[in-house]
Amino acid sequence: MDLKALLAPIADDMKRVDNTIRARLSSEVALINDIGGYIIAAGGKRLRPALVLMSGRAMGSKTDETVLLAATIEFIHTATLLHDDVVDESGLRRGRKTANAVWGNAGAVLSGDFLYSRAFQMMVDSKRMEVMRVMADTTNAIAEGEVLQLMNVGDPEVSEARYMRVIELKTARLFEAATKLGAISADADEAGIARMAEYGHKLGVAFQLVDDVLDYVADSSLSGKNLGTDLAEGKPTLPLIHAMKNGTPEQAELIRGAIVEGKLENLAEVLKAVEATGAIPYTRALAERYSREAENALSDLPDSPHKNALISLARYNNARVS
Repeated sequence: MDLKALLAPIADDMKRVDNTIRARLSSEVALINDIGGYIIAAGGKRLRPALVLMSGRAMGSKTDETVLLAATIEFIHTATLLHDDVVDESGLRRGRKTANAVWGNAGAVLSGDFLYSRAFQMMVDSKRMEVMRVMADTTNAIAEGEVLQLMNVGDPEVSEARYMRVIELKTARLFEAATKLGAISADADEAGIARMAEYGHKLGVAFQLVDDVLDYVADSSLSGKNLGTDLAEGKPTLPLIHAMKNGTPEQAELIRGAIVEGKLENLAEVLKAVEATGAIPYTRALAERYSREAENALSDLPDSPHKNALISLARYNNARVS
């Protein structure tokens, strides 16, 4: 399934989002322009602004406000990436050097702060208190998720429930915010906003679970990162948690040691244990369940190209590991 074709109904809107991003990124401080431009130019799927546009248009929005809020979400997401790479001491993202690797941690963190504050300036332009409330709650949840994930690093005792909570806070809440903002921009009623919020939340969980799988099965030339990146950072993701719970004592001890040490010397053996315990099918099945639940949340929505695109996006997610 081709993502570009899937997003065709919002192709013109996405161009307008890109133009808005470039215009609002401008600063009199050269370093901010350099770092922000570098990150934005790195590309990526731009799923979060696409979700704002598709949910807004599916709910009947025809205004420029939807475009503004889509750009706002992308600024928030980009800020989180800048901060994440510093915390994780990452050197590569999407096959390119991270901003902190090029300009240093201080420049990356402070530029991320600029993007956060610029995003809130843009929210004020929407003149909707509900937009401010949604994004204030969302950025707070993301920060909590980051701290919770930091506490999980190097800890092989992390349970599936504890890990799923990180996913909900770090990833699902921003997906949920994107679809809620789209619905708000369409002046949807409470039921409509809740329907879109459920879709976004379920889809966000599903996307993160698939990313967890890709860390152990993806072609690095396609995924933009090497196998075992999460393991090298000491992150106990669901495939590892499942493998420790269902593997032999020797397999569990192997994985525990790898998480504690955050090293890849035994990656080949860890991959074998993950495969032998059915951790990949287990994680994929859970992702597919969340994708189905996301799709079901749209069942009462009138048919439209944008609704169909939202449904196709949930199915596209499943196909990333097929």
